[in-house]
Amino acid sequence: MSRANYNDLLEAGVHFGHLTRKWNPAMAPYIFMEKNGIHIIDLNKTVAKLDEACEALKQIAKSGKKIMFVATKKQAKDVVAANVKNINMPYVTERWPGGMLTNFATIRKAIKKMGTIDRMATDGTWENINKKERLLISREREKLEKTLGSVSDLSRLPAALFIVDISKEHIAVAEARRLNIPTFAIVDTNSNPNIVDYAIPANDDASKSVNVIMEAVVKAIQEGLSERKVDKDKDEETTDKDQAEVAAVAEAAPEDGDRKGKRTRKS
Repeated sequence: MSRANYNDLLEAGVHFGHLTRKWNPAMAPYIFMEKNGIHIIDLNKTVAKLDEACEALKQIAKSGKKIMFVATKKQAKDVVAANVKNINMPYVTERWPGGMLTNFATIRKAIKKMGTIDRMATDGTWENINKKERLLISREREKLEKTLGSVSDLSRLPAALFIVDISKEHIAVAEARRLNIPTFAIVDTNSNPNIVDYAIPANDDASKSVNVIMEAVVKAIQEGLSERKVDKDKDEETTDKDQAEVAAVAEAAPEDGDRKGKRTRKS
């Protein structure tokens, strides 16, 4: 069964591409027709590519790895943030910090600095510094929170990137490709789908279009997380059962002293 309903995609305007003069020829396989100077995306292709991407994202989530979402354009940032918060995955909806992936060690230091500032408020350090220093530190904390707050739980590089508008987020795409991190993206008719691993042909400028795609993606990831939890519970149950069986065998087995006593009496 398809993860996306054709009519839902149609109502959300997923099929509306860019002006024909702005098109990227590499998107030709996903264009259904031209109407009033605008390219119309083939929604049958969108459904197929969305299903393919969702299945791959589900397996990544099931493996326990993190997927980072990137969407800094105003039409998509709030939509992406609202959806991704439900699955506890990292996301970047403000400015993409250069080196987020390729210089991840530096990014981790900045994230740790946020934690250090937070501890200052609880260990008594905050009371021992003057008002001016507090103000400067607070401003620095706010700046770090705005840029990196949504990735503060990321302890290692993400297993994949999901991107809205690869033309705008070209730096993120380039960093992921350099590190061989799989990329998933909503790709409009003005972009090159060949630079990402999983291209979902769709309108990346309308909030409704982005939302309907994100809902399908988040649902797939939730399925992966749920299956991971079920598998983990089964493994723990099996481990507990094995340990109980070992304990029962050990309890039923005669102690060394008893075995020696039986041998002596027989001799």
